[in-house]
Amino acid sequence: MSRILSAVAWPYANGPRHIGHVAGFGVPSDIFSRYMRMAGNEVLMVSGTDEHGTPILVLAEQEGASPQELADRYNRVIVEDLTNLGLSYDLFTRTTTRNHYAVVQEMFRTVHKNGYMIEQSTLGAISPSTGRTLPDRYVEGTCPICGYDGARGDQCDNCGNQLDAIDLINPHSRINGETPKFVESTHFFLDLPAFASALEAWLRTRTDWRPNVLNFSLNLIDDLRPRAMSRDIDWGIPVPLPGWEENPNKRLYVWFDAVIGYLSASIEWARRQGDPDAWRPFWNDPEALSYYFMGKDNITFHSQIWPAELLAYDGRGTKGGSPGQFGTLNLPTEVVSSEFLTMEGKQFSSSRGVVIYVRDVLSRYQPDALRYFLSVAGPENQDSDFTWADFKTRTNSELVAGWGNLVNRTASLIHKNFGEIPAPGELQPVDQGLLATTSAGFGKVGDLLGTHRNRAAVSEAMRVVQEANRYISETEPWKLTQDRDRLGTVLHTAAQAISDANTLLAPFLPHSAQAVHETFGRTGTFSPLPRIDEVTDLDDDSRHYPIITGDYELGRTVAPWASAPVVPGTAVAKPVPVFTKLDDSIVEEELERLRQA
Repeated sequence: MSRILSAVAWPYANGPRHIGHVAGFGVPSDIFSRYMRMAGNEVLMVSGTDEHGTPILVLAEQEGASPQELADRYNRVIVEDLTNLGLSYDLFTRTTTRNHYAVVQEMFRTVHKNGYMIEQSTLGAISPSTGRTLPDRYVEGTCPICGYDGARGDQCDNCGNQLDAIDLINPHSRINGETPKFVESTHFFLDLPAFASALEAWLRTRTDWRPNVLNFSLNLIDDLRPRAMSRDIDWGIPVPLPGWEENPNKRLYVWFDAVIGYLSASIEWARRQGDPDAWRPFWNDPEALSYYFMGKDNITFHSQIWPAELLAYDGRGTKGGSPGQFGTLNLPTEVVSSEFLTMEGKQFSSSRGVVIYVRDVLSRYQPDALRYFLSVAGPENQDSDFTWADFKTRTNSELVAGWGNLVNRTASLIHKNFGEIPAPGELQPVDQGLLATTSAGFGKVGDLLGTHRNRAAVSEAMRVVQEANRYISETEPWKLTQDRDRLGTVLHTAAQAISDANTLLAPFLPHSAQAVHETFGRTGTFSPLPRIDEVTDLDDDSRHYPIITGDYELGRTVAPWASAPVVPGTAVAKPVPVFTKLDDSIVEEELERLRQA
């Protein structure tokens, strides 16, 4: 057994999430976490809503709300959507908890004490019309290094170099298009050059990362510069130092505090378990594993900034130092980054109406249909495109006609002819061949899931389904009504194959996995789903918020990653279809919704 931290990117609480977001951070992390639990590992899956920074301020002002009111509203929307999608967080929280504030400030104080937070004067971008600081990512222009038109004030996605907003040619605000004004201000900078050797040495050991992630991360090493970790803004976590803490217009940079959320969420989870130190085996034990899931635009924050913060806290830079009260913290085992999902050939854009929100999909279609599409056709290691035509085709031909039909017709034959799982007679080579295929699937699919190759894993699981369908076609059980012994053997074998395939598909299709489990007369939880709990802030009785959590215990609510023999005599009722077939008309209906948007 291994201890595994599944650290999932924090969705920003300025609106509902669209399917491109969950294609990158949500579904892949849940598939991995579910498999690892089934395989017998102790998993801690954490995340929450990221609620600080200028974009929240801007939107709150536009909507006539306070920043906290806006964050509260979208926190709940996001919690509901991710729960309905079936993402099995141990804790999904938020960055405006008092616990998070305390953890972030402890990190800052120790990093500062160790000498890695340095004061520097810098030219920061200011909106001329509002006087408000513009975040680096909200300033765009032409890259001075490669000439790419569309570089941001923190980095150029084309050449990968770190930038400052003042470096950009023809800079403009993404919020309103105006040319920013640059004014001098004093801030704290994380001394990234002090970790160049340590970061490179660590990255050189990450040979099993996806090549695009590793190469991008290594390319950043040559251009390491101190990175601002405070901002001129009044919405965020105060800088915990005398002379700064009392300043209402100086706050920690949202990206400094957001990545620390992985640690603060782990600590909050432990406190809510009644064991305040339960997080430590996931963070302090060098044998523990940690996987960070996000889209490719956030690689630099997880393979450079966050590891540098961890090294600074541990005192493992060129200036030395010692850890604070959290002890020595583990560096990421792997940064698992997905590419981008487009929508009908266009980049997602809420402002231009090229978007479909998670809640809108789930209001009209089954959650497992979306999860399946994002697994088999999502942006795992290259950009991919979501089209309604492909969504309909894959749902109907693969889920409904492939997997769903196998389940339904086998259960129908068992119900009609026996009313229960029949006992098998002597197995023939064709029976043994199918069971050998399903048995081998556990090793093949498991190896792929453990290395984040979800596309190949779900394809292998569906190959097992295809073999079971072929078996039914070849044995023709509907013609065996006069040979009860052979009919019982065939249907018992088919039921066993379905049970095995259901386990293989459970990480991808948790909702339907439970339905298939119950179709064949089994009871209890086979594939646990998350739930929403309303909680009180651990350190402020006046604050209340929803969290995502769940009950994920191997053998009780989580099915083991192994074949579970079907039991003769188990009653099988007349089945109902597991998946809903989609009408051809939904394609034009959805495209019309996009046109209207």
